[in-house]
Amino acid sequence: MKKKHRLSRSADFDRVYRRGKSVAGRYAVLYYFDRTGENGGEAPRLGVSVSRRVGGAVARNKVKRTLKEIFGACEERLARGYDYVIIARPGLAEYIEKKQFSEVTDMVTELFQRAGLIQEAD
Repeated sequence: MKKKHRLSRSADFDRVYRRGKSVAGRYAVLYYFDRTGENGGEAPRLGVSVSRRVGGAVARNKVKRTLKEIFGACEERLARGYDYVIIARPGLAEYIEKKQFSEVTDMVTELFQRAGLIQEAD
């Protein structure tokens, strides 16, 4: 994932949490904040938060890599000018281990669809 597509500063995360909206699923929560008034139609940016309750360091890093890969795959279909934060819930690491990549992608895509932020693939 390119640097311009990443949320890295604490202030960016706080802004998304405080001023944004959220959609919750069984294994993840999606926070999103419309920043189109500030920067126009820039590319969407993603931040990922995975706590120790999800698992050990290896499991947390795998969850982060998987979520970033999914974001990169569906980035062109996402609404431009938004900041997104995906918070992994306990159980996501096991879900990723048990399910195929396409099923995990569908689960994350459903969060974006419920928020009305993704266009359907043609």
